[in-house]
Amino acid sequence: MIFNILSEFQGGITTITINRPKKLNALNIDTIKELHKAFKAADKDIETRVIIITGSGEKAFVAGADISEFSNFDVAKGAKLAEKGQELLFNFVQDLSTPVIAAVNGFALGGGLELAMACHFRVASDNAKMGLPEVSLGVIPGYGGTQRLPQIVGKGRAMEMIMTAGMINSEQALSYGLVNYVVPQEELLEFCVGIANKIKKNSPKAIGEAIKSVNAGFKSGVNGYKKEIKGFGKCFGTEDFKEGTTAFLEKRKAEFTGK
Repeated sequence: MIFNILSEFQGGITTITINRPKKLNALNIDTIKELHKAFKAADKDIETRVIIITGSGEKAFVAGADISEFSNFDVAKGAKLAEKGQELLFNFVQDLSTPVIAAVNGFALGGGLELAMACHFRVASDNAKMGLPEVSLGVIPGYGGTQRLPQIVGKGRAMEMIMTAGMINSEQALSYGLVNYVVPQEELLEFCVGIANKIKKNSPKAIGEAIKSVNAGFKSGVNGYKKEIKGFGKCFGTEDFKEGTTAFLEKRKAEFTGK
């Protein structure tokens, strides 16, 4: 059974809410497993065109990992924790064919910021604070933070954020390119839904291929240009391509089926 998250579908959008407000929505092992199941189900649902992930309450998106779960781990268990977490959630979210928007409400620290960075892009509330404080606990980010943060904000800023273990506010995050927009907290979900509504008008098949192509450019040993060429070609074999081009020539709005 799912206890730590809520999942709601409306108008082509599945909103997943991490629901541990008393723990500031901290990620424990059970929550990571539940998130994996929820993201997998939403991605398989042909009616879901966009996924929004957020945290319950007004204080936190995700305030980090649940430190009590791993404070006594040894080297092997620590490495396994990071490997399993990346596989089940962080890399899984990054590689979904369904677009994922992080609605960052409040604190996004440690694993919380790593989850937001695994999403395809981020929108923050004006009270949001973000950081990777792991080195203050004698450990490093283990859920992709050392890789995704420099990809998004650049090596220098990432090094500073990781080494100081400090937090930045939403306006700094915006200036760094870590988030796309900053909005008042009470407008955050509505704003994200507005973007989702723009996305869902377009071809799900094409968007899925675009996500794969963009991600390929950040993966070692993968030629992003070749991935783009292959994805471009694959689109020609879809019903969405036929509908999109026909609708354009007929001067009408396309009705995509995601096939």
